[in-house]
Amino acid sequence: MLFADLARATSSEPGKDVEADPGRCVAAAAAGDDDKTIEVCGSLIDNEKAERTDRARALLARAAAYDRKQMIDRAITDYDIALRFDPSLTDAYNARGELWRRKGDRRRAIMDFGAAVKLDPNHAAAKANYKSLSLELERIGAMMAVAGKPSFDCRKARRPVEKAICANPELADLDREVNASNVRAIREAQNPRQARELQREQDQFIARRNAEFGKPGYDLQKAMRERLQQINGVDGY
Repeated sequence: MLFADLARATSSEPGKDVEADPGRCVAAAAAGDDDKTIEVCGSLIDNEKAERTDRARALLARAAAYDRKQMIDRAITDYDIALRFDPSLTDAYNARGELWRRKGDRRRAIMDFGAAVKLDPNHAAAKANYKSLSLELERIGAMMAVAGKPSFDCRKARRPVEKAICANPELADLDREVNASNVRAIREAQNPRQARELQREQDQFIARRNAEFGKPGYDLQKAMRERLQQINGVDGY
């Protein structure tokens, strides 16, 4: 789309300012020559005699070249300027959103994806990006809501080991992981007998934890990690 738009704007009229002609920019972009694209599209971008739309699309071409060269900040700057030239460039919003996401700025990324979808509800890439990032943000929110909280109610904690878990966010997270993994394993058991055996193993772990906590040589965190590995296997899940 970008190359086609630039190509339609190409002109070979006698006396036309060569630096204002988008032909060289589109040719370099179409050839996949990033260094040449940055050079010749830069000349077009800097030429105030060039058409505003040509300069905007040259910015998109150069931004894409910067992106491929891992020069993300420069690419984002070009998308910023392109959108000031032409706020209707849906692809620019989506591409900039992808760069913000790669930089870890989810807030800016979701705003750009949302802007792209608002401009073009049928923009497939923007829709997919908006949906996936929305789900990611929901998962992060859910994780933050339970971060540092164990699988049990700390207000009802009576045993020393339970109080120790509640007082240590890392142990609390580990306890929650162990419990969640055990619940998942029981749910996926092949038959009731296997499910009962899995629960018996968990009950034994809890009983041993309660009895041995505080004794010389007992490492609660190590025991919990070993239990988690026992449930999930060496490779995780």
